[in-house]
Amino acid sequence: QVQLVDSGGGLVQAGGSLRLSCAASERTFSNYAMGWFRQAPGKERELVVAISRSGGYTYYADSVKGRFTISRDNAKNTVYLQMNSLKPEDTAVYYCAARSGYGLGFSQGNYDYWGQGTQVTVSS
Repeated sequence: QVQLVDSGGGLVQAGGSLRLSCAASERTFSNYAMGWFRQAPGKERELVVAISRSGGYTYYADSVKGRFTISRDNAKNTVYLQMNSLKPEDTAVYYCAARSGYGLGFSQGNYDYWGQGTQVTVSS
């Protein structure tokens, strides 16, 4: 069982930045591809970014390309999401997720473990 703890959310003005962190309890963290999803009120949870086990492959949703960066530190069992140039439409609860299968995961069903979520609010 992998436990994931999301942190780093908060309230920021449009154009600002935040860095989310997701710490995993699993010592074999490098065996898991990771993703960040978000869910805005009244909307479905959507994949924002994903990163492979080694960090060599990444995926970005079109809505965040050029603004968000996912990275991981396998020595610290932690994945990060650097969010720059934030927009009000980025407001959501952000969840990190771990996938034990091979390759990147692109849907919720591809992931086995989830963090508790961290609220990101971007004011205009």
